[in-house]
Amino acid sequence: MENTKKKGSRIIGVAIIVLIVLFFTIDYFIREGTEFSPAKVTSILLAALGIIVLLLALILFFVLGRNLIKLYLERKRKVVGSHFKIKLVLFFTALSFIPTLLLFFFTSDLISRNIEQWFKTDLDKILDETKNLADGFYVNTSELTLHYAQQLSKEMKRQNLILPENRPKLEEFIRTKLTEYRLDEIGIFLEEEELFTYLNPNLPLQDYQDLKLDAIKRAHLGDFLSDIKPMGTGEFIRRGVSFSIPNAGNVLVTTGKFLPQNYAQRINTLTSYVNRYRQRKLQKDLAKTLYLMTLIFVTLLIVFAATWIGFHIAKSITVPIEKLAQATKEVSKGNLAVKVEDPASDEIGILIDSFNQMISDLKDGQQNIAQKTAEQEARKQYIETILNTITTGVLALDAQGTITTINPTAQDMLALRGKILTGRHYKDVLSHDRYRDFQKNIDLAMKNKYKLLDREIQLVLNGQQTTISLTLSPLKQPGKDFSGLIIVLDDLTQLIKAQKIAAWKEVAQRVAHEIKNPLTPIQLNAERIIKNLKKPDQVEGSVIEDGAKVIIQEAQTIKSLVDEFFDFARLPKINLQPADIHAIIEQVIAMFRGIFTEIEFEVAFAADMPAAVEIDPEQMKRVFINLIDNAIDAMNKKGKIVIHTFFDQELHQVKIEVSDTGPGVSIEDKDRLFLPHFSTKKKGTGLGLAIVSQIIKEHNGSIQVQNNRPGGAKFTLQLPA
Repeated sequence: MENTKKKGSRIIGVAIIVLIVLFFTIDYFIREGTEFSPAKVTSILLAALGIIVLLLALILFFVLGRNLIKLYLERKRKVVGSHFKIKLVLFFTALSFIPTLLLFFFTSDLISRNIEQWFKTDLDKILDETKNLADGFYVNTSELTLHYAQQLSKEMKRQNLILPENRPKLEEFIRTKLTEYRLDEIGIFLEEEELFTYLNPNLPLQDYQDLKLDAIKRAHLGDFLSDIKPMGTGEFIRRGVSFSIPNAGNVLVTTGKFLPQNYAQRINTLTSYVNRYRQRKLQKDLAKTLYLMTLIFVTLLIVFAATWIGFHIAKSITVPIEKLAQATKEVSKGNLAVKVEDPASDEIGILIDSFNQMISDLKDGQQNIAQKTAEQEARKQYIETILNTITTGVLALDAQGTITTINPTAQDMLALRGKILTGRHYKDVLSHDRYRDFQKNIDLAMKNKYKLLDREIQLVLNGQQTTISLTLSPLKQPGKDFSGLIIVLDDLTQLIKAQKIAAWKEVAQRVAHEIKNPLTPIQLNAERIIKNLKKPDQVEGSVIEDGAKVIIQEAQTIKSLVDEFFDFARLPKINLQPADIHAIIEQVIAMFRGIFTEIEFEVAFAADMPAAVEIDPEQMKRVFINLIDNAIDAMNKKGKIVIHTFFDQELHQVKIEVSDTGPGVSIEDKDRLFLPHFSTKKKGTGLGLAIVSQIIKEHNGSIQVQNNRPGGAKFTLQLPA
């Protein structure tokens, strides 16, 4: 059955090819003949073309009808894809038939009207008018040339230019007139002798012919010279006038004009075209029939090809789609083991391969999802367990400030246990006045979107004061600048108590040591004075005076020590205001430059530093004075101090580095450097860096120390901008 179908399709294909070859062969013989064949032969050839067109139309209707009947039967049997196949075939047929039919009617009408219009032109009248125009052109050119010759002869007689003494003037006159009159030749003859002739250098001089002697003699007898001769591809018109000069003889003036085209030859060519046109006019109806036959044949070919392609494409699409539809039904039932088998190698084949790959990926994805879901659930339980058991409080906010996560430790630290917190805004939860400092830090981090480290706040909860350390870090997700905030809380109450006890123990020891040092000389001098007073007859005033001076001096030392501790304990409250940090640094450096001549200062200020930063100018000046004074003492008043400033636009943070070339700071001293009354100087009180640390802390900043390279110490200050 399949072989029979293939055989029938091949027969139809061969028949169509034979008809196409025959049609265009006959069309070639009709078109390429010198003229159309005699009417009888042409009629036979046109009849053959008509038969070929009729056969092609019958084949087209046969193929189209047979396939439409097959489609109708498939639709009646409700074969899957039959509706789509019918729509596709009708679409292709309509897509080709409708525009082709419209184009056929438009083109056939255009051909008929144009052919009629072509043969309506009165070419005989055009030919006559063209010849009259050419003859008139010749006459006009000849008369104009004669006129110029007459003008030249009159001027020559008036000025007697023919005389020998005026010969140079005559030559200049002729050259000028050759250009002025746009002539191609001017010649002067005295009797039969040619005096001179000026020619246009652009003429085809190789074809130039001199004026014959007979023509010159006739002109002297009273005739006007008139001569037309071929010259190259054109013609040369020459006219002349003869006149008599007393005591000189007869003078002939000739003028010439070159016509670059042979107009007579062109008129003959035009006549031959008109004759051919008249012959073709007799075969006008045959030409129209030939064009229409060709148009009908091409139209049928287009419709047949489009219909054939439509059936083929419909079949190649609907069969795989039918298989895909069946497979899709199986997948919808949950069967992921289905696979579509089809040998298609075009885009449909790619679609089938993609479908099979998709089913395979779905099957693998289903397994992976189940595995990942179990892993995510386990990980979620693990993280929840960690958050519920760690002693550090964790609070997470989204970009709008809504609480998304809070662990039990954070609830206990903030005395919020038992309340529903997730899903609420942090300002609603922390609206109580005791959370004011906590809320201010969150507001600052949410506004500036940068990390805040080691912020300490005091909370009074259940009648007890609690110190909590805050670390606020912004959350960033791919494609977003800011997606929230995570806050880590540490209860430092017990740690601070232990640190205070340890610190004050060391301070007490150092203070006791510092007080003990002046007490010894006070005691010794007091005993010396008493001993001297017990000898009334030997009292020495100088001894009493010296002892009293020592006692007063050492008492003053104790008083200075007490005053420094008092000043440290009552540091003024920070007064934040916009100020230029660079100007403050320059002022402090100027104070030291005039005093310590062997100290070299180097500054490198950040170009993008804001013009005004929220700081306390006086307290920050005190900070830089302490740091620079310590650096000078560490370098024994000889060395280099470098101050660099930086600005982090992302974190909105100012960074200042103060480094020196001194001996640096030992590892043991780094942890105690900012404690009160710790000093590496022999005469230091140990309160300078403690004051610096306190001022920076009140600015919500931080200070760190590290060794500089290759030598010295470097203090790094970080302040919010």
